[in-house]
Amino acid sequence: MTLLEKLGIKHPILLAPMAGVSTPELAAEVSNQGGLGSLGLGASSVENARKQILQTQELTDQPFQVNFFCHDSVELDEQVAAQWILQFNSLFTEFDAAAPEALNCIYPSFKDDDHFLNLVLETRPKAVSFHFGIPHPHQIQALKQAGIVTMVSATNLAEAKLIEAAGIDIVIAQGVEAGGHRGIFNESFDSSVKTRDLVQLLKQHIQCPIIAAGGIMNGHQAYNIMELGADAVQLGTAFVQCKTSNANEAYRKALFDAPITQITASISGRPARGIINNWHTDVDTPTRPTVPPYPYTYDLGKQLHAAASKKGIQGYGAFWAGTNVSQIRELEAPDLINQLVLEMRFN
Repeated sequence: MTLLEKLGIKHPILLAPMAGVSTPELAAEVSNQGGLGSLGLGASSVENARKQILQTQELTDQPFQVNFFCHDSVELDEQVAAQWILQFNSLFTEFDAAAPEALNCIYPSFKDDDHFLNLVLETRPKAVSFHFGIPHPHQIQALKQAGIVTMVSATNLAEAKLIEAAGIDIVIAQGVEAGGHRGIFNESFDSSVKTRDLVQLLKQHIQCPIIAAGGIMNGHQAYNIMELGADAVQLGTAFVQCKTSNANEAYRKALFDAPITQITASISGRPARGIINNWHTDVDTPTRPTVPPYPYTYDLGKQLHAAASKKGIQGYGAFWAGTNVSQIRELEAPDLINQLVLEMRFN
């Protein structure tokens, strides 16, 4: 069975599941045009996730994927947290806001319990993908028994081998060019492999279908990466500018006006690539304190952005984007899918 048959889609194009940016409308537009739409649910409560899935199912009868975070939940070192908060006190004061007294675990992991698993089994989307790790064996087995396609992001060969050994159906090869959070299993170790190199490496060593993700903005790039062995491509940055995405105006403007990206762990506690702003220029210094773990760090990051935004300052936003953001085009999702297919066909 080909990847297209497994996913039930017409074109080998997937919308990256961008938490906070993806919407049921955007997912449905991609799916209705023959690609695989997606919902990034890693930052959602169970009830909000259910609402998004049901709304997407009302907007399309075509397949789509849902995505969850599979990080290992860890205890917070209160001393590390206190030192991290301390360096931002003056900034919060500048923005007429109070710095948090503590950092909270704002996002659960799919592995913490079976609440999200039960939601997926209840709503039965075509596919479910995971970032930061692999679900528990009993969770994978339950998804398989339900006939739901499973996918996990890999940033290096070792992760891909673990994914295949766990019985996951599809590997998403996330190159270092990709916008947003790196899918690394261990946040202190990143091989930083380019997408094209990662695809070729995985093609030599694993049997699972491979979806290439990272730095792909047009059909020519998609065609070339598939020539190297990818079975499909996944794009996120290219779709952030669509009217149906949840990106705010400052984010949309930055995509076109400030197309240089860098990876930082200071915003969320895990390495993620975004458009360069105050986090990269002011916080990421050689004397930066130890960064608390994900998602505790993100708690402060979001509060600081909210406080700064009220003063008209957007330099503390998480404007995730890939390395080729300068190639972004102002196209709505259906037109972008059509353009990608045309470019892939007439490469």
